Amino acid sequence: MTDVPPPGDAPADPRDALIREQARVIAGQAERIAALEAVVADLREQLTAAERTGSRNSGNSSLPPSSDDQPGKRQPRKQRRAAERAEARKRKRGKQPGSPGASMTWEVPGRTEDHYPEGACSCGADLAEAADLGVARSFQQDEVPAAAAERVQHDLHKAECACGRVHAAQRPAGVPDSALSMGPRLRALTVYLVVFQHVPVERCRQLIADVTGAAVSDGFVHSCLGKAASLLKDVVALIRALIAAAPVAGFDETTLRSGPAGEKKYVHGAFTEAYSAFWLGSRSLDTMEDAGVLPGFAGIAVSDRYQNYFSARWEHIAGHQACCSHLLRDFEDCAETYPGAVWPVQAQRALRGMIHAWHAALDQGLPAIPADALEPLAHEFRHAVLAGLASVPRVPGPKNSVKQKPGRELLEFCRDRRDDVLRFTTDTSIWPTNNISERGVRPLKTQQKISGRLASDDVTQDRLDIRSYIDTARKHGKNAMDVLCALMLGTPWRPPAQAFSP
Repeated sequence: MTDVPPPGDAPADPRDALIREQARVIAGQAERIAALEAVVADLREQLTAAERTGSRNSGNSSLPPSSDDQPGKRQPRKQRRAAERAEARKRKRGKQPGSPGASMTWEVPGRTEDHYPEGACSCGADLAEAADLGVARSFQQDEVPAAAAERVQHDLHKAECACGRVHAAQRPAGVPDSALSMGPRLRALTVYLVVFQHVPVERCRQLIADVTGAAVSDGFVHSCLGKAASLLKDVVALIRALIAAAPVAGFDETTLRSGPAGEKKYVHGAFTEAYSAFWLGSRSLDTMEDAGVLPGFAGIAVSDRYQNYFSARWEHIAGHQACCSHLLRDFEDCAETYPGAVWPVQAQRALRGMIHAWHAALDQGLPAIPADALEPLAHEFRHAVLAGLASVPRVPGPKNSVKQKPGRELLEFCRDRRDDVLRFTTDTSIWPTNNISERGVRPLKTQQKISGRLASDDVTQDRLDIRSYIDTARKHGKNAMDVLCALMLGTPWRPPAQAFSP
C-alpha cells in the first residue's frame, strides 16, 4: 500500500492557478462591463434629455412661437395639423374665401390737383392754349404730406400797460430756456421710435434725418429718453398703485440682456385690462417686492406656476389663478412624452371645455359657469389628474435635489392647488389664462432681438417706464404719439382712477 503524503507537502495542482487567473479575468471583465453599462446609461440619459429639448416648442412649453422655426425644431402639433389640412385642400396663397378683407372707397378728397395736356398738337399748336373741355377721368390716392422738420422761432414780445407797467410773454410749453433746441413733437417722435417701435438709436437718428431732414445726434436720442422718463415718474407710480388696487391682475416675467455682459436680468410685468407696469431686476422675491405691486395687492393673481408668485410674503393676495394656457401646453408635453396615455388628452379636453364654458358664461353676463356645465368637466379633470398620478410615480428623495419624471410636478400642482387651477370657473371676472401678461412682455423680446444688450440698467428702466405709460394709454384708446407729445410739453396724460371698478 502506497503512503499518502501529508497535506502540507502535496504538490500544487496547476489547474488551481488557471482557475485563479480565469477568476481574475472574469472579475476584470465584470468591472469593465459595469463601467460600460454606466456609460451607456449616462449616454441614454443625455440622449433622452437632448430629444426632449429638441421636442420643446411653443405648443408644449413656454418657448415663444418665434423659436418654432429654428433648425431641427419640431413644429407644434397644432401647426403640423394645420399644414396637413392646408396641403390636403391645396389651398391657394392669398386671401381665403370668407376671411375679412379691406378695400378703399371713393370719398370727398381733401385736395384736388388738376392736370392738363402738355406738349404740342400734331398740327403744331401748343396744348397750353387749348380749350378746357372738363375732367376726362379722376383718380384718388391716400397720401401723406412730406414730414419735413420746420424751424420755428418763438419771439417773446413785451407790452406796456396803460399804467406804465411792462409785461413780457412767457415761454410756451415745450420750449426750453435755450436759444436753440428741438421741439416737443420731434422729441416725442424720437421716443416713439425707440421705445414703441424698437428702432435702435443709430437707426432712429438716421430715420429722422432721412424723413424730416432734422440732424440729431445719438446723445439727443438718449436725452429724449431720459427727459421722458423723468417727466412720467408720478404717472408710473400711479399706474402701479392702480394695478395693486385691481381685483384681478396678471403677472409675468421674461429675461432681458441688460448691464455688463454675462449678466441676465428679468423684466417683471403686472397687467390688467387697463394698466401695464414693468420693472427690471432679478428673478428674486426682493425684486418682485421692489416692483411695488405684489406687496399691497389684495386681488386674484393670475400667473404661471413659478413658485415666487405663491410665496407667503404676499400676505394680502386673495387667491391665485394658474394660467390654463401654460397648463394646456404642459399637458401637451405629457401627451408627447407618454404616447398612448389617456390622462393628458382627458385633462386637456376638460380644461378647454371649462374655458369655453367660461367665455359662454361671460358673454351671457353670468357671475360663474353654471353648475350643470361645470360639474362633468371638473369631474373629468379631477380623474385625469388622479390617473396621471397613478401612472407617473414620484421619484423618492429630497424635493430640491431629485428630478421628477415629466408631468409629475404638474399633476401634484393640479391636485394640491385645485382651487388655484379652477378658480375662474366660480367667478367670470377672473381670467382663465394669463395671455394679457404674455402679450405685454412679448415686445421686450422683440426689442432685445433688434437692439441686443442694453448697456445700462438705469436706461433700461427708463425705457420700461415709458412703455408702461404708452401701453396704459393705448389700453385707454389713446394715440401713442399724442400722449408722448403731451408728455414732452410737461403735461403727461394720467390714467383715470375711475377706470377701476371693484
